[in-house]
Amino acid sequence: MLQVLSSAWALLLGVGLLMLGNGLQGTLLGLRGDIEGFSTPLMSVIMAAYFGGLLVGSYFVPAVIRRVGHVRVFAAFASLISAVMILYPAIAHPIPWILGRFVVGFCFSGVYVTAESWLNDAADNENRGKALSLYLIVMTLGLAASQVFILIGEPSGYLPFVIASIAVSISFAPILLSISPVPAFERSKPMEIRELFKISPLGCVGQFLMGGIFAAQFGMASVYATSAGLPLTQVWIFTGSFYVGALVLQFPIGWLSDRMERRLLITFVAGISCAASLMAAFLGGNFNLLIAASFLIGGLVNPLYGLLLAHANDYLDHEDMASAAGSLLFLNGCGAVAGPLIIGWVMSDNMLGSPGFFLFMATLLGLLALYAVYRATQRSAIPAAETGITPMVAPTATTVAAEWAQEYVIETELEEQEAESAQG
Repeated sequence: MLQVLSSAWALLLGVGLLMLGNGLQGTLLGLRGDIEGFSTPLMSVIMAAYFGGLLVGSYFVPAVIRRVGHVRVFAAFASLISAVMILYPAIAHPIPWILGRFVVGFCFSGVYVTAESWLNDAADNENRGKALSLYLIVMTLGLAASQVFILIGEPSGYLPFVIASIAVSISFAPILLSISPVPAFERSKPMEIRELFKISPLGCVGQFLMGGIFAAQFGMASVYATSAGLPLTQVWIFTGSFYVGALVLQFPIGWLSDRMERRLLITFVAGISCAASLMAAFLGGNFNLLIAASFLIGGLVNPLYGLLLAHANDYLDHEDMASAAGSLLFLNGCGAVAGPLIIGWVMSDNMLGSPGFFLFMATLLGLLALYAVYRATQRSAIPAAETGITPMVAPTATTVAAEWAQEYVIETELEEQEAESAQG
């Protein structure tokens, strides 16, 4: 781990600063939108635009990278992100915000791809798993740390938005000064959704539902906070608790995933998260219970991405894993676009109001738990000893990180098979 950190610390520092800026701008928009009088359904459209940009970017960014190269793509897209973050408070109108969020999502798709490509190139077969783990930790730490900066300046002013812009701008330096030329960008052709669904129905359905749940956390948590009347001194604790939970529980759940039947673990994790969401919906007036619930939800939901990917891998041949990861990521992206739009409608004044935030997540998590139970009745379980390892992939990862994680899984499995053959 220290070897990876010493060789890629500049890249990881840059990624952390990028996530700090990204996490901060998302929360700030929810707070500023309330100040500007934007309705909850309107804010849901603004938040969904980011995930729409990510989804569209995942298709167009690879062609841009092949045409102009990683360095130019990173510098251009990061500059655009920094500029848009300054424009938010200057033009407080829904249409520019929607367009800005879409642009930021599109650009972050390119920024993530280039950063992950460089980090993947810096890793080798021996430390690839450690590099993935560090990348996941740094991304989550950046998101968690970003929430503290909400307290610096009022959301009604410019200062917090300037800080988000500066964080993204500063990220240029450690990344661009530390990278070396990388191989030509290549991406596996995604597997057809229909074919993948036949192989792993739970993986497909689960990733779509997970997209909606994660987008609700990442995009609408601050909108819930303002709707529920939380003071600014509590908002950052509430929004940050999702990411702190993800950081604390990611690895224990990954450890369990490699040692027990995965559908059972998916059912358990989704069921506990559903119960925590219901507790927050009906007892959210108690701030301590609210924080405990959001910690549990963030800690249990975020690892589900890698857990569902590992479950799908159990039924895939090695040569199909990379293409399957791209398709699962697409399903996750579709769910992420739909999630904020639906939750905004559910949270509207003429529907459920602020409790709808947690009731929406409880519904999706309950559906996931029930579907996992159903799938367990349709196919016999694969013994834990015969399953592959769980890839450490964040819900914010691109196809580069997902395929990188799949490569690590394949390499590890092949090494284990060779070791068993040698012993035999």
